Amino acid sequence: MFQKILIANRGEVALRIIRACKELSVKTVLVHSEADAYSLPVRLADEAICIGPAESRESYLNIPSIISAAEITDVEAIHPGYGFLAEDAHFAEICRSCNIEFIGPTPEVIFMMGDKSAAKKKMSEIGIPVIPGSPGRVSTKEEALEIAKEVGYPVIVKAVFGGGGRGMRVAHNDISLASAMMTAKSEAEKAFGNGDVYIEKFVESPRHIEVQILADQHGNFVHFGERDCTVQRRHQKLVEESPSPMVDDKLREKLRKTSVDVARAVQYVNAGTVEFLMDKDGTFYFMEMNTRIQVEHPVTEMISGIDLVKEQIRIASGERLSFSQADVRLEGAVMECRINAEDSANGFMPSPGKLTEFIVPAGPGVRVDSHCYTGYTIPTQYDSLIAKLIVSGKDRAEVLMRMKRALDEFIISGVKTTIPFHRELMDMFQFKKGEIDTNFIDNIWGEKGVGFGSQKKS
Repeated sequence: MFQKILIANRGEVALRIIRACKELSVKTVLVHSEADAYSLPVRLADEAICIGPAESRESYLNIPSIISAAEITDVEAIHPGYGFLAEDAHFAEICRSCNIEFIGPTPEVIFMMGDKSAAKKKMSEIGIPVIPGSPGRVSTKEEALEIAKEVGYPVIVKAVFGGGGRGMRVAHNDISLASAMMTAKSEAEKAFGNGDVYIEKFVESPRHIEVQILADQHGNFVHFGERDCTVQRRHQKLVEESPSPMVDDKLREKLRKTSVDVARAVQYVNAGTVEFLMDKDGTFYFMEMNTRIQVEHPVTEMISGIDLVKEQIRIASGERLSFSQADVRLEGAVMECRINAEDSANGFMPSPGKLTEFIVPAGPGVRVDSHCYTGYTIPTQYDSLIAKLIVSGKDRAEVLMRMKRALDEFIISGVKTTIPFHRELMDMFQFKKGEIDTNFIDNIWGEKGVGFGSQKKS
């Protein structure tokens, strides 16, 4: 087991890793920006080093500064969390060249699965169902039109190295395809430093289903069932749950087996998530593999009782998985609501500022992952996620009631949040029945989010 780990991230995920390390008796070093000098992770890490100003490129994406901090503090490994450098193959390669263990898969696997078009091609070669589309990158309008003609409209233009809903645009005809290409390429270039895109058939009314896997360095693979991430806005997840209310046992087994087949095919190591789009007939297609821990990993932790972050660290240190697939028991139901500092009544506009009141819910089956506290100022430079509210119960009906209770207990003042949105969602007939798709939120509330509840309790 490692003696000391550097955490190259911020916010709730940095705190999550610190907690796992403390329970493993592993010392932590946290690198942070000037904007995060008074954050809770900085206060709770064993060591904290400021590596730059608020701008991400000068701090959390500054590889030389992070590596320097790692060498100065003599750490054995770096945990990247999610976002920032978590899926950066170049960063993982530099860690390896400096004899620092990267807590995640190999650079080669990160690169292979990070290139969405190449990953799709690889999956197709081994018989994994993929969405019809371009065989690789699409550079010109003429190529795009040819692919669209072949697969049929609507199509979706996606950034090759995209994620988080950025660099994605849907087109319904030739005219909108040209515009979608330009917009997606521009957005991808700004967000990821690479404007390459590819094209897929747009699956209408889909559900977003993903399967969590773990794999050690000794060839052992396990899955933890599926998470349903269908509640999204602009391709950004808002609610995740397990099990999916629309997946039966036969389909569930196929999803699980396919996910392990994907991981084995690329010789995957550490935690990863295989993501699928599923149409209304239950046909599913490989979408991508996220080569990191997910924001929604607590859903799996609560339904399985297994600490995924601790397992990541153990795997990276060379240990075998301490359990087999037969040992994994998934009990009851779990749901997570992402609490963002956003004005859900005004198009989910970011709402940074000082938290004048921050009181989290508690009680049976309630977990809150957050780095916030009363008096904390939410920076303008980073993601708007301020907390994850996760609840468990014996079944989905109990989870829905418990989530409503927990949302009512969650008191946040000083900024606008998505709590009113979640309260309203929990009462919606379609959501309670599970009869939704990934366009559900956008179709009902549209771009401006008109119709959300009052912010007075949050």
